Amino acid sequence: MTDSTVQPADIDALREQLGRQPRGVVAIAARCACGRPTVVHTAPRLPDGTPFPTQYYLTHPDAVSAVSTLEANGVMKEMSDHLREDEALAAAYRAAHERYLEERYAMEDVPEIHGISAGGMPDRVKCLHVLVGHALAAGPGVNPLGDEALALIAPSWSPERCTCGVAADDSTATEEETA
Repeated sequence: MTDSTVQPADIDALREQLGRQPRGVVAIAARCACGRPTVVHTAPRLPDGTPFPTQYYLTHPDAVSAVSTLEANGVMKEMSDHLREDEALAAAYRAAHERYLEERYAMEDVPEIHGISAGGMPDRVKCLHVLVGHALAAGPGVNPLGDEALALIAPSWSPERCTCGVAADDSTATEEETA
């Protein structure tokens, strides 16, 4: 995982991306090529006490749009069908689910969501946004269906190619980069 410290410019960018104040952000889990947030690492319990199982939240508008197109085109059903037919894929997806839970438990074990990861893991595909967020945060090879969805959206969006329409700004650099 490549979490980086949240900077004030990140909160501003997230507010712009989401159209609201971000909640429960503990780190930036993945960044665009220009340095702006793409995935936030969210606390398992929001500041108002609400349990929140989606610890890797996809925020980049172009990535969100590309993934929404996949969902609208029925890719979740195709992936769920493939998951039921391919034992190796099912095992890798279950391992992604277990890793997701381990990472959350390292922050806090919230009883209301204990054992629940996100995106339909480990038995089905319910939300590609979550799977792509997890794949971007964890890196290739961890969430096979998140990786597959990333490959499917590559013609329209890729983490290696900035589509933010803003110039890279030193204020989005991590503390390590500015030290």
